[in-house]
Amino acid sequence: MSTPVQDRPDPARPRVLALDAGGRILDWIGWKDAACLYVRGAVAWTLGEPCITLYGGTNRLSGQTSVLQLHPIVASTGHCRSQALDHAPALTNMALFARDHYLCMYCGQEGHRSTLTRDHVIPCSRGGRDEWENVITACVTCNLKKGNLTPQEADMPLLAIPYRPSWVEHLILSNRNILTDQMEFLRSHLPRRRRSS
Repeated sequence: MSTPVQDRPDPARPRVLALDAGGRILDWIGWKDAACLYVRGAVAWTLGEPCITLYGGTNRLSGQTSVLQLHPIVASTGHCRSQALDHAPALTNMALFARDHYLCMYCGQEGHRSTLTRDHVIPCSRGGRDEWENVITACVTCNLKKGNLTPQEADMPLLAIPYRPSWVEHLILSNRNILTDQMEFLRSHLPRRRRSS
């Protein structure tokens, strides 16, 4: 079912999954950027049933209102250079917390942005790096308790092994309003490996 859109921000409004003409997954785009692709004739192909309906002005002669229907997955004309995409998402606290499902990887307690921290499994002061494979989500209490120790030294075993999410995993984690067509497409592009625990 297509949703009519007014020109005001709405975080619950679905975003469009943008691809290049070869089907490479680029990123989420808003409805305005997607509409620009349609209007410029830069849409190579689409997938899924229209999910957003935009209403324009009324034609003075015919009296008809212009209508533009946006699909959930839109491939734009042209191709991206392979070097243009970083297939690993940037390491930010928000992306890290989403990867770890907002759970402390020591005690398992669920937290919120304000109560969670980024903890380095091997502390930076001991040669640990600030990278996906060395950071986990921790509550403030566990982070302070672990201090400058490794999990083994602190007798605080990890609930899951830290890993670098793929770009597709990152896109899934970063959008709370993924439509069915989009999720099916993204799942078909997930890496075959599974996270160890």
